Amino acid sequence: MARRYDPDRRGRIVEAAIRVVARDGIAGVSHRTVAAEADVPLGSTTYHFASLDELLVAALRRADDGFAATVRGSAALTDPDCDLAAELARTVGGWLADDRADAELCYELYLAALRRPALRPVAGEWIERVAVALAHRVDRETARAVAALIDGVCVQVLVTGETYDEERVREALRRIIGGETSSPGGAAAG
Repeated sequence: MARRYDPDRRGRIVEAAIRVVARDGIAGVSHRTVAAEADVPLGSTTYHFASLDELLVAALRRADDGFAATVRGSAALTDPDCDLAAELARTVGGWLADDRADAELCYELYLAALRRPALRPVAGEWIERVAVALAHRVDRETARAVAALIDGVCVQVLVTGETYDEERVREALRRIIGGETSSPGGAAAG
């Protein structure tokens, strides 16, 4: 039997792994479950990904691309006159509200790095992406602090189910970035 040329197979396997994680969690990922989800022979998953960690790294990178695209498309990065804290707070809130399943998937893969050391470098890459994206607006250390705040807020909202508080996040971002913040009485303070 002739081998069928399938240049998109690797990508379909990664997408299938993402669907398996979204449906069954990290524990549900195996070469067999991903092959079945992708409708490819089991050997295809092991051909393209020698280990489950390698497959999960590819899935985490793909999942991170969704949030990275959201941030890159934000006016916070393209308009130097934009209120950076307000736009980032709005963007994060929109991502959590509009793409909650995507956000949950990203963090499930991200937190898997606690037990899977192979995922740790990839989990840290998104902080670097944010730092690079914000480089023309703030210094590198401020950008890393912004990324850490966003990360913490997302984990809190996703894990606790609490409502995203855009105003609170905006004020926290302003403190980090160095913009004006509101005093308890509502007047601007510097």
